Amino acid sequence: MLEEIKKKALEDHIPILMDDTLEVIEKIIKDEKPKRILEVGTAVGYSAICFVNASGGTAFVDTIELDEQRAREAITNINELGLEKNIHVILGNAVDILPTLKAGYDMVFIDAAKGKYPFFLQEAIRLLNPKGVILADNILYKGYVMSDYNKHKQRTAVRNLREYIKEATEDARLDTQILEVGDGLAITHLGTFPNWE
Repeated sequence: MLEEIKKKALEDHIPILMDDTLEVIEKIIKDEKPKRILEVGTAVGYSAICFVNASGGTAFVDTIELDEQRAREAITNINELGLEKNIHVILGNAVDILPTLKAGYDMVFIDAAKGKYPFFLQEAIRLLNPKGVILADNILYKGYVMSDYNKHKQRTAVRNLREYIKEATEDARLDTQILEVGDGLAITHLGTFPNWE
């Protein structure tokens, strides 16, 4: 079933977690055993399902999706796998929803509007438990973020991703690594943490 969800998403050009990125995240989940996970950007529910599976069915995921059709598809996929008690899909704009949530998450996974990443980071820090982990996918954005890329089309996204990296690496409360897996994965802990490379 999970392979079918993945295949359909790829056929429909819906962005989902790349295999090598997922491998790293699954290792983090198995090692750190987060009980409550917040996901910004549900798409069709593939990553949320993978996170619950990696936890051995013990994690609970709140996941936010702006697109109503994708949210409906995610709910269908989650229900068909019998994971509706583990995954709660919240329909709406993460910019509006995040400030209404209460702290207490062990892991926050960010994979939504690139232009909002710095905002998502600050909200994730607020919502995270001590020693929690923040994961930001697509942080290198096709390599543009670390190059001298300055074309108009993606300029805002690239600028905001660079801002995210700057904040995540320079904030004294945070310990951040950038891994070159998939399209780049930023792993940020409150405090010290294992080396995931």
